[in-house]
Amino acid sequence: MIRVAINGYGTIGKRVADAVAAQPDMEVVGVSKTRPSSEALIANERGYPLYITDIANRAKFEAAGIEVAGDVEEMLKKCDIVVDATPGGVGKENKKLYELYGVKAIWQGGEKHEVAGISFNSSCNYNDAFGADYVRVVSCNTTGLCRIIRLIDEKYDVKSVFATMVRRGSDPGGIKKGPVDAIVLNPVTIPSHHGPDVQTVLPDINIVTTAMIVPTTFMHMHVLQMELVNEATTADVLELIRSHPRIGLVKGSTGITSTAELRELASDMGRPRSDLWESCVYEDSVSVVGDRLYLFQAIHQEADVVVENIDAIRAMMKATAEAGESIRMTNEALGLKAI
Repeated sequence: MIRVAINGYGTIGKRVADAVAAQPDMEVVGVSKTRPSSEALIANERGYPLYITDIANRAKFEAAGIEVAGDVEEMLKKCDIVVDATPGGVGKENKKLYELYGVKAIWQGGEKHEVAGISFNSSCNYNDAFGADYVRVVSCNTTGLCRIIRLIDEKYDVKSVFATMVRRGSDPGGIKKGPVDAIVLNPVTIPSHHGPDVQTVLPDINIVTTAMIVPTTFMHMHVLQMELVNEATTADVLELIRSHPRIGLVKGSTGITSTAELRELASDMGRPRSDLWESCVYEDSVSVVGDRLYLFQAIHQEADVVVENIDAIRAMMKATAEAGESIRMTNEALGLKAI
């Protein structure tokens, strides 16, 4: 069994912990929090040993009825690999600690590529992470872009990509963030950082991206245009998308035209936390006009990177050499059957 620690039991960390616990070849040896919270209570209820950043705060946790197993350094002594799910910028500072204890580490997209030297997406560069000590799983938006671009590029040779990210303003629990009544260009300058981030995984892709923030908390929406070298038809592209284990087609017959309706679908499907681990491409939006492919895809910002973290663990621990096998195992353990 691969012994996994999750440093940071928040939006991503708690989901990664549950995904690890569901895998037949992995176990959660601990999760961490910096302060008492409802998430810390849930970690106790789920049976995850809870470690804290500063052991001097132990009394505060225990006063809140939260059992503490020790500090983060004790947790690192028990694991083979740590998934750093701390806030962006914090993970970089944790690297010295991981080096000290000789554990492999995975960071999230909030950190820069340089923290690990390998940026990862299961469908694109699984082999790059095989046996590696440090890996960065790219952000939710970059994950969604990489999946669809690589799929199309392998078959039709993508000459260029233009994409606009319509981004959620906050996660559902982020009550201190906005905007409330605005569309915010983020950034105003073009291109946005998303294109260069895609190139950390797919360096040969010519891509320009723009981004804005809107007043919603569930999912991002991508507007994608790809210029293709090889001739394609809409029907062929749809069939190709259907073959991808982590891209789901939102059928027009469902009547779903919004992210809100997608969330309701995920809830009706019995998904934990209404999570959508797959990229959600709107079937009716897929259109090939001349040498251009157009489509809309929705990305669940809390969920799509979770499965990528699991595959990164297997690659780094050399649990399986085949990306497809790891993806299959991860999906099967979580019950991921693409929409």
